[in-house]
Parts: sequence; C-alpha cells; structure tokens
Amino acid sequence: MITEHALLSVRPGMEEEFETAFGKAKSIIGSMPGFQGLTLSRCIESPSTYLLLVEWARLEDHTEGFRGSAEYQEWRALLHHFYAPFPTVEHYERVVVLKA
Repeated sequence: MITEHALLSVRPGMEEEFETAFGKAKSIIGSMPGFQGLTLSRCIESPSTYLLLVEWARLEDHTEGFRGSAEYQEWRALLHHFYAPFPTVEHYERVVVLKA
C-alpha cells in the first residue's frame, strides 16, 4: 500500500466552499481502481491548511491511473482553484505501524 500525502493551502475565506466541493470530489477519487481510502483533516492552528492522505494499492494507481484519467480532470476542475500555492504531493510506504 502507498499513502499519498498533500498539504493543501486553501485560499483564506474559501474553507467552507472547499469542503463542500471536496464532498463532491471524494466520490470521483473513490471510484478509481486501486483506491483504498482517504482522510481529509483540517489544521487547528492554521484553519486554511488541510492534510489529505489517500491510500492506493500501488503508486501507479495514483500517478498513471488517476492522474491520467478523465475523472482527474473533473477532480481538478472542482478543487484546484482553491489552492495557493499549489500543493506538493508525495508518496510514502509504511515502515512502522503502532495502534493502541
């Protein structure tokens, strides 16, 4: 499993509109092959910043499958205008997991 990590800096004052648009966009990404789940969290100290974590079966499910799809264009149209600056997206493999 691969975890996609993106810190999303939403334009101040657009947080509610962003969250509404993300509510629509999540069904797009959720329908993609290799998608395994996501979380979107809002920063307490910086409420215009969100942490997006998306779990994919394989790196290529995100980088080639999703980003190369027509569905990605719809995702982009719904969300990308909220970001300033545009986020850096990185991918991680789990090394250690500890749960209570």
